[in-house]
Amino acid sequence: MQPDLAALVGSRICHDLISPIGAIGNGVELLALTDGDTGAEMELISESVQNASARIRYFRIAYGAASEEQLVSRSEILSILSATARGGRINYIWQVDGDQSRRMVRCALLMLQALEAALPMGGDVQVYKDANAWVMRAEGPRLAVNQALWDNLLSPQVGFHHTAAQVQFALLPSVLTEAGRSLQFKQATDHLLVRF
Repeated sequence: MQPDLAALVGSRICHDLISPIGAIGNGVELLALTDGDTGAEMELISESVQNASARIRYFRIAYGAASEEQLVSRSEILSILSATARGGRINYIWQVDGDQSRRMVRCALLMLQALEAALPMGGDVQVYKDANAWVMRAEGPRLAVNQALWDNLLSPQVGFHHTAAQVQFALLPSVLTEAGRSLQFKQATDHLLVRF
């Protein structure tokens, strides 16, 4: 039986926050053991706090409610993506100018998580607009596309089972519909291209 989406979202958020919060705890433990210079430990704590904060802001937009009139500033999006990417395996290239509808940014952030799942060794994800369409191009040294997940994203089936790590795939169809968008997906040998 498929767990409810709230439980999957909760599990996903907790899983993604454990690492930076654990690193903060490790930094504090190291500080307690250190005599003298604490620069390295403080740097670890600072980076981990920034990463945890970025992830929470990311989740607030990606998994939170979004009305049509709400906007997200470009500077906030860039700040979130920059802090999220720091020390990670994905490089985000946000080429969308100006403030954007929170609904559309929500679609984009959930789609970024879907694309990340297809880049197990990391890579670059470029986000831009082509007229009114949002376009995302993901490329990396190796692509790993779970065809069943992507097929279900394009044509959702009742009862399809998602794990907590795949919750973005479960949410995207309804979030895209709410934003009045339809999804197109193309896989090439060296990249993935998504339009909505």
